[in-house]
Amino acid sequence: MRYIGNKENLVDRIFLEMEKRNILGTSIFDVFSGTTSVAKFFKEKNYKIISNDLLYFSYVLQQAYISNNTIPIFDKININFESNMFEDRLSSVLRILDELPPVSGFISKNYTPDYTQNLDIPRMYFTTENGDFIDKVRIAIQEWYEQNKITKHEYYILIACLIETVPYYANISGVYGAFHKKWDPRALKKMHLKPINILINQHENQVFNSNSINLIKTDRNLQADIFYLDPPYNQRQYAPNYHLLETIAKYDNPVIKGVSGMREYTDQKSNFCNVNTAINELDDIVKYGNFRYLVMSYNSEGIIPKEALLDILSTYGQMSFVEFDYLRYKSNKRKSANKMIKEQLFFLEKKI
Repeated sequence: MRYIGNKENLVDRIFLEMEKRNILGTSIFDVFSGTTSVAKFFKEKNYKIISNDLLYFSYVLQQAYISNNTIPIFDKININFESNMFEDRLSSVLRILDELPPVSGFISKNYTPDYTQNLDIPRMYFTTENGDFIDKVRIAIQEWYEQNKITKHEYYILIACLIETVPYYANISGVYGAFHKKWDPRALKKMHLKPINILINQHENQVFNSNSINLIKTDRNLQADIFYLDPPYNQRQYAPNYHLLETIAKYDNPVIKGVSGMREYTDQKSNFCNVNTAINELDDIVKYGNFRYLVMSYNSEGIIPKEALLDILSTYGQMSFVEFDYLRYKSNKRKSANKMIKEQLFFLEKKI
């Protein structure tokens, strides 16, 4: 999934740097989980995973990838799974959802141009056909769950499949704060659901949808060998950038406003998007966090100066630092911008 700060292409390097410093364990807390790239990586290495994020769509992904530890069987869905022996059960259910008749619901009526012609700028996030597709799938999943035709984990897995599918057909540069005024060729393609990978390990993993510092301060049983921090780096809040994924995940018919049809996100603002509150919040996480090692990802354009991060972390134990070049996030279209940016990794072994 296209996501600001996604560590999918960096997590191997992060783990290599951890191994160099003998930062190992059996459990890890992914404090700002986002698309769960880091949590998934460590789950596949059979770490016990704790993950958290303020955004609900991230919580859906956490439930599907991290909390779930079984292959979904969908035994209450009336499907002849034996009719296609080469298709797993999840793919069979997604095919049924694909083939449902279209429904014009909240997404289609608010984020496609045919239904928003009354606006000064009609919204072009999806074609009407794909908007109807999203609505029919999300409504069917909700109905199945309320009718006890799918389990809780099957419910989250199916929504996660929809969330992972949507970015491939959205008429955007990478985030949902704005849409293209002309159709991107991929947005004109007919939508089909993509199955997610089911990950299984040997632990009872925990997932949360909470403010990280509140969680750390209030749940004193929350502990892990390693805390991994990948907080926001700049003043741009994540909630408005991914408001549409949030609405698809919740499907709660929110009050929306503005050219982009933004939902209210006051309760989802991160303190890491302001330099002063970010410094205070980081200090609290390190102070109150129950861990042996802390690994923090940041970058050279972050609002907290490297020196300030080094000062905070070194107060609490022995630390080290490394940085290396990587490709800038693709949605940044500044022509003058350097294509490369420096990933900064901070490592702390906390004083006992």
